[in-house]
Formats: sequence, C-alpha cells, structure tokens
Amino acid sequence: MFEFMRGRPHATGSHRLGKTSLLAGLKGSELNIVEGFLHTRHYLPGEIVFDQDEDGQALYVVLSGRVLICRPGHADTPIAELGAGEFFGELALLDDSPRSAQARAGEPAELAVLFRGDFERLMESHAQIASRIAMQLARHIGQRLRNMVALVPHEVRSQ
Repeated sequence: MFEFMRGRPHATGSHRLGKTSLLAGLKGSELNIVEGFLHTRHYLPGEIVFDQDEDGQALYVVLSGRVLICRPGHADTPIAELGAGEFFGELALLDDSPRSAQARAGEPAELAVLFRGDFERLMESHAQIASRIAMQLARHIGQRLRNMVALVPHEVRSQ
C-alpha cells in the first residue's frame, strides 16, 4: 500500500531532484519552488503505480528504488527498468490519453509525483521554470522518438 503524505506537497530534497535530467538545469532556489508542487509516495515491491489504459494524471520521478514499465501479462519482460533520477509518465502532463503501459515497483520505491493540475499551477505562478521543464520533456520525448526510429529497419521506414 502506498503512503501518501497527507494529500499535500512534501519536500523531497532538492539534491535528489537535481539529479534527474528533467530538472537538472534548475538552480537550487528553482528546485525548491518545484519541490513545493511535488507529492511523495512510497510503494512496496510489486505494487502498481498505474495500470495500462488508466487516465494519466501525473509524472513520476524515481527518488529511490526501482520501477518496472511493462505490458499487463508480461511482467517477466519489462519494457523498461527505471532507477533513481529517472522519470516516467510524462505524457500525462501534456495530454489526456490513457496510459500505454503499466508501472509497478520492482523493489521498495520512493517517487516524487507531479500532478497535471500542479504543473498547470506551476505554469501560472512560475512560467519560466515550467517552460524549462516543458522543454526538457520535449527533448526527452524527441530523443525517445529518434531511438525508436533508429530501431526500425530502413526498408520499413522507406515504404
């Protein structure tokens, strides 16, 4: 069962947040501001963070532990394994599409959670910080697309 810090944002420690590529370009004072919009959750091994086809509501940053991204029914072969400093679920900040995979804790995990509504409030109150985060999200998604294209055989791409 996850532990939610009384429904309020909870300080996660700027030193840990600054290690994720999503927030790496932010100064200490900016990280402190972002921290005020984050919520901390704890998950036990095997606990579901979110399921495939659920409404996406938040982006998650792994503070400690390990999170597995997998398709339901294929838990033995995760699509990705994420550790401290990595983030996932970022499309939830950008659109209302359902989750494309399941995320679950591979071991005890502490996650910082940025809900869409909190990101929107961050955009309203600290537009420059939010725009830098949005640019990092765009770079991350762009890199993921380039990696996917590189995996597709040239014959398939040219059809």
